[in-house]
Amino acid sequence: MTIMRIATVALAAIVLAAGPALAEEGASEGKWVPLFNGKDLTGWTPKIKGYELGENHADTFRVVDGLLTVSYDKYEGKFNNRFGHLFCNKPFANYRLRVEYRFIGEQYEGGAGWAWRNSGIMIHGQDPKTMRKDQDFPVSIEVQLLGGRDKGERTTFNLCTPGTHVVRDGKLYTPHILNSKSKTYPGDQWVVGEVEVRGNTIKHIMDGQVVLTYTDPQLDPGDGDAKKLIEGGQDKMLRKGSISLQSESHPVQFRKVEIMELAD
Repeated sequence: MTIMRIATVALAAIVLAAGPALAEEGASEGKWVPLFNGKDLTGWTPKIKGYELGENHADTFRVVDGLLTVSYDKYEGKFNNRFGHLFCNKPFANYRLRVEYRFIGEQYEGGAGWAWRNSGIMIHGQDPKTMRKDQDFPVSIEVQLLGGRDKGERTTFNLCTPGTHVVRDGKLYTPHILNSKSKTYPGDQWVVGEVEVRGNTIKHIMDGQVVLTYTDPQLDPGDGDAKKLIEGGQDKMLRKGSISLQSESHPVQFRKVEIMELAD
């Protein structure tokens, strides 16, 4: 066998061996890019109910020891539904989004029972500049993050639909919540999850397994805020939008927030 032939065979073997790993990481379509730099909130803008866009009330969103932290230790009085969202300044269309998060400490006084160990990643969201000052949540698709209780099951990476609907199994799905098939993640453990947004299809992925799939995310004309967006000329069907991280009264930290942009 000639030297050239040997080199060709060796190269082919290397490619075949690496193939599964490359496919798993989606390396052929791009690379993972951090949206959070581990130092400060550069590239992000807060919007908290009752406050102007850009006003980070009581330092709700901050970086602590390299972790993007949602905290309420500087709040005065009860939580009083001061829901907040930290918006990435760049909107996205086709991508894989990966986050590493954990819930910590105790829920802040006055938070709703359902908000215990509850946060979210809002995707396909409205431009925060279009939000009302007293608006609870951006019109968006919410990838709901939930921490497990001492007993029983509580899935994470569920779907919530503030001002939106999706299609599930070929039919318009109008209830507000759709649970995933994930396992329960109790305590303060770090959890890694991904969202794949490709065209009109969205997948929630945990531990390398798809735990929820739906299609055709769209604005709900029956919702007042969504109706205003439609009347303002926004397409009813959602194919891109803002990404934001939520504050709902329970402290949460993010160690990584990274994105891989995909082809159309």
